[in-house]
Amino acid sequence: MDHKDFLASLPDQTRQELLETSNWHGLRHALIHFGAIACVGTMIAIKAPLWPLLLPLQGVLIIFLFTLAHEATHQTPFTSSWLNTFFGRLSGVFLLLPFSWFCAFHMAHHRWTNIPGKDPELASNPIKSRRDWLWHISGVPTWIAQLRVLLRLCLGREDPDYLGARMKRSAEREARMMFALYGLIALFSSVNPILIWVWIVPALLGQPFLRLYLLAEHGDCPYTSDMFANTRTIFTSRLIRFLAWNMPYHTEHHVCPQVPFHQLPRLHMKMRAYLKVTADGYADFTRQYLGRL
Repeated sequence: MDHKDFLASLPDQTRQELLETSNWHGLRHALIHFGAIACVGTMIAIKAPLWPLLLPLQGVLIIFLFTLAHEATHQTPFTSSWLNTFFGRLSGVFLLLPFSWFCAFHMAHHRWTNIPGKDPELASNPIKSRRDWLWHISGVPTWIAQLRVLLRLCLGREDPDYLGARMKRSAEREARMMFALYGLIALFSSVNPILIWVWIVPALLGQPFLRLYLLAEHGDCPYTSDMFANTRTIFTSRLIRFLAWNMPYHTEHHVCPQVPFHQLPRLHMKMRAYLKVTADGYADFTRQYLGRL
């Protein structure tokens, strides 16, 4: 069975139940996630005992806002459209990621998942050696690429095929507002470095964890249009699933991206027998990936 056969086999009532979004589930999840960032950030700000050890934890909490921004591109974390857009843009500010641009980029990724020459996620330099892998997971290429996108949007020079004229105008306005905000933050930080320690340094430390996580989604998967084969589901802990807004159920997400994060465990139980590419945790995937390199 491929993903199309699976979707066709779902009863209409089950499909409708799986597609039900919820402001309650989304707001509760966001409150815990942002609340954790605020709590750990406060401990760093007041220089609690052993506070430098909290910097990587804060980084992981901040950098995994990417998974909220990712979900918001599908308008699924919340029932209200404005909540999806608000939290998508808010998360994007933390990550140097213009949300409007990311929406277009990510929709192209879903349309052409793992198809060379079409999937924009495959446009970056391929990982052919352990040296390439180390450079990739350092996060440096990601920060450079996102800064370039931000600057090109500010200058009106970002014009990929997947960015339509209307979305391009929205992305350019958003990027210019973000750039102005970052300028104000830089001025503030020249007087008070608190945001450097609560946000900037942690985000730099957290990015490698996100790179390792994202590499498992499609890394080493076949170049095929079958979602059961070109995407990987990772069996991992409840804590990591919570942190990543249930996106370790990634095959499930790609087969039916309209299913909100809180319904993915239920979809997984219906789909599990048909999954073709899985891993028993991120350490297991990384071990296998490095072995193949």
